[in-house]
Amino acid sequence: MTGLAPSSVTMWLPVIGKGPCLSEAAEADNLQGVLDMTLKLSSSAFFHLSPIPVVHTCDGRDLSPPLSWTGVPPGTKSLALIVSDPDAPDPAAPKMTWVHWVVYNLPGDATGLPQDVGAALPAGTREGLNDWHRTGYGGPCPPIGRHRYFFRLYALGVVLPDLGRPTKTALEKAMRGHVLAETELMGTYQC
Repeated sequence: MTGLAPSSVTMWLPVIGKGPCLSEAAEADNLQGVLDMTLKLSSSAFFHLSPIPVVHTCDGRDLSPPLSWTGVPPGTKSLALIVSDPDAPDPAAPKMTWVHWVVYNLPGDATGLPQDVGAALPAGTREGLNDWHRTGYGGPCPPIGRHRYFFRLYALGVVLPDLGRPTKTALEKAMRGHVLAETELMGTYQC
């Protein structure tokens, strides 16, 4: 894969309405802005749809991978990141989604996280509970088969209140109605 740039899948969730305050031209300009601005998430450690290196898993040093993003939409006040595995425990018969990392209130102007970010998260950033009932990154650790790991980044129009140590579900509930854009990067791992 030498020479290829990491890619990501992007989903925009714009809230564009037509009303008395928007002329046809203003509405078209608003829509064009949405089409031109695309939130993208990548990692220098692995490409979208490719294997995650062992150093970022429980079989290695369990370091969070380096992440970077571009295309944060105007009006973004904070970012949230959720890493999860929908193939647990066995991809042939998945029964649950295993949550590996919950992060919120990343600064809206942040452009990424270094490898093994740990306690060096940007000021004001908070972490929720993963499915090991602890905060922080917990890397891929599948009991069987090749699992998919989704790194989902959300651009929010607000800074969320201190939610304590929220679960993925609690964070998703708090984000509801505030998501300006989202994107994902998916890697795989098999021990």
